[in-house]
Parts: sequence; C-alpha cells; structure tokens
Amino acid sequence: MTRRVLIAVVLAAPLAVATALAILFAVALSVPVRVPDYVVRIKLPTGEAQIGLPKVEGPADASRALVVIDAGHGGHDPGASGQGGEREKMVTLSLALALRDALLADGRVRVALTRDGDRFLALEERSGIARRLKADLFVSIHADASESPEATGATVYTLSDRGSDAVADAVARRENKADTVNGVDLGGKSDAVTAILVSLSQREMRERSKAFGGLVRREGEGRIRFHTDPEREAAFVVLKSLDLPSALIEAGYISSPDDARALANAGWRKGFAASVASAIEIYLARTTVATALP
Repeated sequence: MTRRVLIAVVLAAPLAVATALAILFAVALSVPVRVPDYVVRIKLPTGEAQIGLPKVEGPADASRALVVIDAGHGGHDPGASGQGGEREKMVTLSLALALRDALLADGRVRVALTRDGDRFLALEERSGIARRLKADLFVSIHADASESPEATGATVYTLSDRGSDAVADAVARRENKADTVNGVDLGGKSDAVTAILVSLSQREMRERSKAFGGLVRREGEGRIRFHTDPEREAAFVVLKSLDLPSALIEAGYISSPDDARALANAGWRKGFAASVASAIEIYLARTTVATALP
C-alpha cells in the first residue's frame, strides 16, 4: 500500500521539527500514520513589535528629570540564587520598588520602572524603555553571586568596551546571559553593531555615568557596605545601547549569607534606596544646573 505523507513545517519551531521527525520515523518503521483532517496555523510574533511603555510617576511637570529604574532578571530568568533559596529576580524587584518609593516621597524627579512584577524583559527592551521615554538617567539593579564566600558588598558598574578587571568581565558575562534561552541569543546584535554602540561618541555619557557612580558610593557611605573595589567598568549589554547616563548597581552578593540577610531586610532596603535616591537627585540637580549655564 502506498502512503503519502505531506509534511509542512511553517516555522522552524521545536514542536514542528519534533512532529516531522516522528512522522518520518513512523514511515520508516512501517507504522500506520494518520494524516490529520485539518491543519491549525498559529502566527508567532516576529519580535519586531515594541512592548508597551510603563507609566511615569511623580510630578506632573514634564520638565522634571526622569529616571528609569530597572529590576534585573524576571519571569523565566531567576538570576542568581542564594544559599537560602533567595532568587535575584525577586530581590532586585524589591530594591527597585523601594528606590521608586524613596524618589516619589522626595517629589523632585519623575520615575518609571521597566517592570513592577515578575515578568521577563530582554536586555534591549529594558534599555529601549529608557530611550523611548527620553530618560535622563537609567539605573539597573542586580544582586551579585560568587563562588568565594568572602565576596561581599555592593558594586557600581558603568559601561566600558572591556571590564576593569577579570571579576568585572565575569559579572558582565553572567548578566548578559539574561538574553539567552536554552543557549539561543535573543539580543540579535552582531559584534560589529555592538562596536558601533560603544564607540567614541559615547565617551561623554560614560564620564557622566562614572560621576553618578561616584555619588552612589559617597551617599551610601555608612549605610551600604561596599565591595573593596566598589566602582568598576564592564561591557554590560543592558547599558550598551543607551545614549544617556546609566549604571548597573550590584546591591550585594546574594551568594553571601550576610549580604542575603541584608537584602531581605526591609530596613536595609530602605536605607539602600535612600542612599541611591540621594545620589540620583544630586546628580540630576547638577546636570540641570550645568545645562542651564551659558
């Protein structure tokens, strides 16, 4: 008996490939194959559509400076894990919400969050939100991890073509993996494009970012325990496509029991938020004054 099998793979999705292989094996083994009476086609998103923008909170005055706060990781990407089961994606969300609340309480600047719940965002979507909102400052919050039990304290990272040291490079590689699912890169940027994004034209923004990082360290003294080398540079994807001052703050090592306890403490988070909020407000106030000068 002659069997005719029509295999239509509309998209190279794993399910379609698996189905096609199953039919081929069935034919090879002379197993009866039931040809479906109909085919259901589902149009998958192309990835070209932009995600919706978050709400902007704070003063109704659109001339006020806008800071976009990014809680690292989220959704299917939990980030690093602590010894007690802590997950970075929830720690960063708590810190981002605390920082938002501190800024709104002061009432000096406008604020937007890249996420206010447990959802996944690609790295370019995070920076894209800041760019589309025409933000004045972008702050991404994370919680570091290390195999060394002695690794503790907060670190402020700003963008560079290469890391300031091997540790900075390692942290950047780990955080940049947020754009991969089962080994597939979701970023879509080639090395050539990345090189353009981190070209010399961004030198001024890098200097401004480093100035903000210095303020975070200054304002956090006495309230935030910093790493022994607290101001570093690294090639973070989430910062590369931004033509505005930006920094990535590793609030502590979630792999350190002491840091993990602090990160989980509401009082500590409030102190962290107050320190970073103060640094943000001082930086933006200085920027406003400098812009107004002839």
